[in-house]
Amino acid sequence: MPALWCSGPIFVLWLASLLDFVIGDPWGWLHPVQVMGRAIRAYEQAIFRYVKSPFGQRCLGVGLGLGLPILSAAIAIALTWGAWQLHPLLGGGLATIILASCWAGRSLRRAADDVLLPLNAGNLLEARNRLRLYVGRDTQHLSAAEILRAVMATISENASDGVLAPLFYALVGTAITPVLGVGLAIAYKALSTLDSMVGYRSAPYTDLGWFSARLEDAATWLPCRLTVLTVALLAGQPSRVWRLCRRDAAADPSPNAGWSECAYAAVLGVQLGGVNVYRGVVKQKPLLGEPLRPITAGLIAQGLRFTRWSFLTWLVGGSLLLSLRYPPLC
Repeated sequence: MPALWCSGPIFVLWLASLLDFVIGDPWGWLHPVQVMGRAIRAYEQAIFRYVKSPFGQRCLGVGLGLGLPILSAAIAIALTWGAWQLHPLLGGGLATIILASCWAGRSLRRAADDVLLPLNAGNLLEARNRLRLYVGRDTQHLSAAEILRAVMATISENASDGVLAPLFYALVGTAITPVLGVGLAIAYKALSTLDSMVGYRSAPYTDLGWFSARLEDAATWLPCRLTVLTVALLAGQPSRVWRLCRRDAAADPSPNAGWSECAYAAVLGVQLGGVNVYRGVVKQKPLLGEPLRPITAGLIAQGLRFTRWSFLTWLVGGSLLLSLRYPPLC
């Protein structure tokens, strides 16, 4: 294992992982997702103002769904490659920063803590207000148990698309060339950002966001199933997780979120899904898993540990495979 650290691309992956684990995304710092978000918002405002036909919005939605990931990847690759030409340390440092911004491990832990701290202190109103920053459902009337369910759903769904899928694409790209690893990771991050901002089936995004949502579904499909498999194996419950996911996850409207949430529900012995309210509209989501025990802050922490161990498993396994592509330099 020590020899892996002597390979530049592998060292960058480990350093980026350490940077995300220790620092994450500091508040107040400009983040690539913020830049993407502003670009998406400006684009959608222009479309809604000047293009009224559903067909026109769908066509421009395809342009948005393809254009932002490709442009983001091209910029990241160009910057990293240019920095590498100036000096390997400069290129490696920039690649590290970009990759660390793609992995939301610490941000996910911080979001959970941000809600659980006031909840554990008995401040239900503050917990509701903080939860509103991280979920799409209405939070003003949630009970403590419903808040815990929302946090558990958030950390289990985002384990795949927020943490492990970007690592998957970084590893796949790095297997070809280091700068492509950076490019694919940031491209997936752009696609995930698009899905969270415009990938809705409801108005006004029905036509503009349809392509981004489906492309993100396709890009997340394989990493999500690998996440389910990894969590199941780490928990020592592969048959149980597979059985429950086959039974429950398929009923979820999302081809990926239901699988990720159901895997965590299965290994933790809790049940997710149920009644949620979105912008005043009551929606019944399919029940995932079995309610063997109530959701607690301790189980949420355990779920986050499964995500960290899954990430580490992929990183170690990917590094071993990449060592065949990039022999140690020392």
